[in-house]
Amino acid sequence: MTTAQPGTVHRGMLLEIARKIWRLIPFRMRLLIVRSTQNKFTVSVVALIINSDNKVLLLDHYIRPGSSWGLPGGFVEPGELPAEAIRREISEETGLELGKVELIEVRTIRKHVEILFLAKADGPAEIRSREIRDLGWFLPDELPDEMNVKQKELVRKLTN
Repeated sequence: MTTAQPGTVHRGMLLEIARKIWRLIPFRMRLLIVRSTQNKFTVSVVALIINSDNKVLLLDHYIRPGSSWGLPGGFVEPGELPAEAIRREISEETGLELGKVELIEVRTIRKHVEILFLAKADGPAEIRSREIRDLGWFLPDELPDEMNVKQKELVRKLTN
């Protein structure tokens, strides 16, 4: 005959009570509780910004893992819409004000959701963030060697 470990019966009873209470909570409230307690994904926005010379804006980040040059963007803040986030990030980092942004793609990379936009920009861009070492406008066939291969492929695919 096996005996239960001390506390096992109480834990089982508590779990059953918790399940019953959970089922009594309205669905929308349960959804709100689940969403507010889960931090399983980070979300960022990225923009392929093209100027009137058909050049693409790239930023040389100090903290970009694996490569320094890449498309501009950043993390979405709580309660912020993705289109607002990309406008904010671009303005903070380069001073450019984006008008219309077009959603191109949403992809998941491990535990990260990346939302890619296409935008046109006129006017000069300048470094406005300590995260940025340099910036430049590049033709799709003349991208920096230090740029991530996947982003290079993406730029070439979307600009052809």
